[in-house]
Amino acid sequence: MRKGYSAVLADRGVVRIGGAEARGFLQNIVTTDMDRVAVDRAGFGALLSPQGKILADFLVFADDGGFLIDLPKAALADFVKRMTLYRLRAKVEIADLSTERKVAVFWRGDAPDGAVPDPRLAELGHRAILPGDASLENETSADAWHAHRIALGVPEGGRDFAFGEAFPHDVDMDDLDGLDFRKGCYVGQEIVSRMQHRGTARRRAVIVTGEGALPDAGTSVEGNGKALGAMGSHAGATGIALLRLDRTRLALDSGATISAGGVPLSVTLPAFARFGWPAGSEDEGAA
Repeated sequence: MRKGYSAVLADRGVVRIGGAEARGFLQNIVTTDMDRVAVDRAGFGALLSPQGKILADFLVFADDGGFLIDLPKAALADFVKRMTLYRLRAKVEIADLSTERKVAVFWRGDAPDGAVPDPRLAELGHRAILPGDASLENETSADAWHAHRIALGVPEGGRDFAFGEAFPHDVDMDDLDGLDFRKGCYVGQEIVSRMQHRGTARRRAVIVTGEGALPDAGTSVEGNGKALGAMGSHAGATGIALLRLDRTRLALDSGATISAGGVPLSVTLPAFARFGWPAGSEDEGAA
C-alpha cells in the first residue's frame, strides 16, 4: 500500500437521511444527481435557497438503504431544520450522527477500504465517513489537508464563502461536478440553470499567491481603485479568493497592482476550471 496522508476533519458533521423514499426526496431538493451516488461513488452538491444561494455545500455517500451527508458543522442545524420542513409526508428519517461518526480524508497515497474518491477532483484524494473511534494510519493535521485543497483551488463553504451569500457558479461548483443540469427540478434550480445557459457568472473562486502573509478571509481584494472581491481561506502564501473576473482582467491588463490588506497578489485560474478570463468590459452582460 502506497503510504500517503490522512486527517480527521473535526469541523465536519454527519447527517443520515434514510428510508424508502430517501433517494427521491434528495433528488428533488439538492443539486446532486442522486442516481449517480453508489457504494463506490460519492456525490458533491448543495442545498440552495429558492433564490439560488448556497445554504450548505456537502458530499453525500450511500449508506445501506440511506445516505450520509458530510457537511460543515456550522451549517448542520439549519440543514436538518430545512430538510425536516421539506420532508412533509415523505417516508424518510433524518438524524444527526456527528457524535458517533467522523469525516476522514486521504491524499497522495492509497486509501483504505471504505474510502471513495472525492467527487470534486481526483487530485483531492479519497474521503470516508468512519466510526468515531476509528484510527488512521499516518495521520496528520486538518491544516495539512486544507493546504492541499487550497493549492488546488477548491473552495469550501464557511471557509471561502459565507452561506447564503454565494451562487454555485461563484464557487466553481459547475466545474467541480456539484451541479446537474439534466436531472430536473430542485430548489433554486431555475436561477442556476439561467446562469449556466446565459453564461452570466462573473464572480469566480480563483487561486491567489501573496508577496507576504495573506490576510484573513473576508478581506477586500482591490485593484485599479475598485473592489474586485474578497479573500477566502489561505495556507502560507497561497489562498483562494472570490473575484469579479471582468474587473480583475481589466486591472491585470492595465498593469495595476492587485492586493488584499496591503499584500500584493498574483491571480491564477484553477487547473480544473473550464471558465476563462472574460472578454469585453465589466459593464457588458448581466450579473
